[in-house]
Amino acid sequence: MKFSSQEEYGLRCLAAIARKGAGGSMTIPELAQTEGLSQPHVGKLMSVLRTAGFVSSTRGQVGGYALTRKPNEIALGDILNALGGKLYYDNFCERHSGVLERCIHESDCNLRGMWGKVQDAVDSVVGQMTLQSLLEPQLISRESLVRGER
Repeated sequence: MKFSSQEEYGLRCLAAIARKGAGGSMTIPELAQTEGLSQPHVGKLMSVLRTAGFVSSTRGQVGGYALTRKPNEIALGDILNALGGKLYYDNFCERHSGVLERCIHESDCNLRGMWGKVQDAVDSVVGQMTLQSLLEPQLISRESLVRGER
């Protein structure tokens, strides 16, 4: 299973802005420098994140991108959905029917339930976490998430 670079880099850019504290902002060049990304790539990410309502932009010499809400109010699941969508979605089977118009396993699919459970597990984990969680990595361990702890 893979998550795209867009999701990884988008989360990193939001975390970088969040580290600036309340009212902090960063420009595209600053984010590109901090995260080791190209400015055009950061520009594309910030456009997606602005359209989704996670950041606002201000022009001018003191401008940049700032969070629209506190980091503890921004769910990671919402960010991931904005950046790349879900792993498994309602019309998944329609898009994976092979060369046929309809999937031959439409009525007796052994995979659909498994993919739904994988999506539910991912949603459960990223639904428990906020952008603030990324700023406090010592508070998150793989084991605590499996146990359902925040």
